[in-house]
Amino acid sequence: MKNVLTFGEMMLRLKPSANNRIVQSNSFEASYGGAEANVAVSLALQGDSATYLTKFPDNLLGDTALGTLRKYGVNTDQILRGGPRLGIYFFEKGASVRGTTVVYDRAGSSLAVSKSSEYDWKNIFSGIDYFYFSGITPAISKELQTAVLEACQYCKNNNIQVVCDMNYRGKMWTPEEAQSFSKKVMPFVNICLVHDEDFEASLGIKSFDGDMSRGIEQKDSFKKAMKQVSELYPNCHTVASVLRNIYSVEDSKWSALMIRDGEFYESPVYQVHVYEGVAGGDAFGAGLMHGFLNDFKGQEQVNYAIAASVLKLTIGGDLNLVSESEIRDVMKKDSATAMKR
Repeated sequence: MKNVLTFGEMMLRLKPSANNRIVQSNSFEASYGGAEANVAVSLALQGDSATYLTKFPDNLLGDTALGTLRKYGVNTDQILRGGPRLGIYFFEKGASVRGTTVVYDRAGSSLAVSKSSEYDWKNIFSGIDYFYFSGITPAISKELQTAVLEACQYCKNNNIQVVCDMNYRGKMWTPEEAQSFSKKVMPFVNICLVHDEDFEASLGIKSFDGDMSRGIEQKDSFKKAMKQVSELYPNCHTVASVLRNIYSVEDSKWSALMIRDGEFYESPVYQVHVYEGVAGGDAFGAGLMHGFLNDFKGQEQVNYAIAASVLKLTIGGDLNLVSESEIRDVMKKDSATAMKR
């Protein structure tokens, strides 16, 4: 069985009940999540071998985050312990024309203050076939930028595939900072996930005009941008992107494109009523990786990944708590909503 290592920050997620705003809330639903942790959990639930790397404080919050990962079958053997605190983010669910809002309280977290020297990549990568990280991880600190680059160099030297979800976060760094780091890391990346505004913010490549209500209609522009990534970085054999038409917080259309070894693949379009619009990109990334781990052909791979993504939009919390069979039901479309008896 092929093995994936994901590297990033898992945080405590606090959410007001229902559609309440933070300012009117005196209680919050607690759960755990973070891009690379979400991917690891998704892979484990789909029957794949997933190891997660981060640093948790040695306290009850760190213990609970660790237990969450273990509960869903993620290998936690490489997780570091220590440091001052677990990062937190507040998730305010939007409604109709009011967008969803995230407030970070992650400065000084155990991962954020960790040093690149703490990561023994030779030991960490033992038995690993794919290394997965997002643009969020290097945005956390300069030390983590160094750690990611050192990890990627090790992967290149040891024939480990590097996977990056560009995942730009404007609350964490600027486009100039993101693009500067991308120029350093992209020569190592073999599989690149880049969506919507991530193209321009992270890579300096314009893919569409920024109108989120008509992303799907601009697929030709996305294809040009994806091809440009492949040409700029010949080591990058696969580029994949989610395309969306977002009409309101609840209602949107989703599809996906992928260029793999020079050939384009396009998924079906899904009309989605969104329960909670978070971690759809992570679910897509996990679905795409499941395809690589299980030798899917290109068309099956992109169809599977987008089905995993839209299924996540029906589930509360960060984690895509679904199996491969449930994802395949969505791919069939006619059987996904049938009652299971």
